Amino acid sequence: MFGKPSLAAAEFDFKLGVNTPETHPLTIRLAEAARLVGTQSSGRINITVFANSQLGGDPEMLSQVRAGGIELLAAPSMTLSTLVPLSGLPSIGFAFQSYDQVWAAMDGGVGGIVRDAIARSGVVPLKKVWDNGFRQITSSSSRQLNSVDDLKGFKIRVPVTALLTSLFSGLGALPSSISYSELYSALQTHIVEGQENPLAQVSTGKLYEVQKYCALSNHCWSGYWILGNRRAMAALPPDLLELINAAFDAAAVKERADLVAMDRSLQAELTEKGMTFNTPDPVQFRAALVKAGFYTRWQKTYGADAWAALEKYTGKLT
Repeated sequence: MFGKPSLAAAEFDFKLGVNTPETHPLTIRLAEAARLVGTQSSGRINITVFANSQLGGDPEMLSQVRAGGIELLAAPSMTLSTLVPLSGLPSIGFAFQSYDQVWAAMDGGVGGIVRDAIARSGVVPLKKVWDNGFRQITSSSSRQLNSVDDLKGFKIRVPVTALLTSLFSGLGALPSSISYSELYSALQTHIVEGQENPLAQVSTGKLYEVQKYCALSNHCWSGYWILGNRRAMAALPPDLLELINAAFDAAAVKERADLVAMDRSLQAELTEKGMTFNTPDPVQFRAALVKAGFYTRWQKTYGADAWAALEKYTGKLT
């Protein structure tokens, strides 16, 4: 067993912020990668993971990593899209049908396009994107969601991002942008009736305590990008930079597998905790979004080349 490198001995002391709780696979694998970097560098670099939005909400942490207040951030792709619009490209509604499509795209042409766009924004992305999962819709005891009609006037929390706001507006809901760190209280106090997140977030965030129903909509996939402050990363010697990239990219692959395994067991666990599940037909939602002009709007926003790159993996969307 290796001890944690002492802060006094470290040449470089980095803070890494993330919004997920300590029990989430993302946080666990981030901490594991951070320890590995410390060990393999013989204590030259110390990376401390601050989980559960300890360093602020996602928009605040994104500002901090750009300014240098923190050195590293696990940034949800949805939040990142406020700074780098193209990071929302893989989260187009009902685009991916499976993880095989997701990882082919994200380790291939779509990931390359997004990574290049992130690099141009003033922060340094690591190569591998981490999994946040396919997103599902939960609701309070007052409403179960089975159809597009059930979403009419539904007050739903979405991340601070235009993409999901337009998706749910196109489905007739009333989306409200609220930071993840404020989500539980917003549900508890009925500021919103429901929310959408992967099951892992529903479980580790204990959202089942304030939500009754879960519609397995798989309405979009989202991930996390590991971002570095440009000045902090540029100050690292090449060997330490290589250590960070290798450790975190290897951990990303493990986290992807963790989340799939966790997802398989979560429906049963959440059912035991009182949630009721249903599986709506995605065809009706796609049709409503086509009618609302959702795909046409985002094709224009992202541009023909980026859209064509996405459709190479998803098939025709418009």
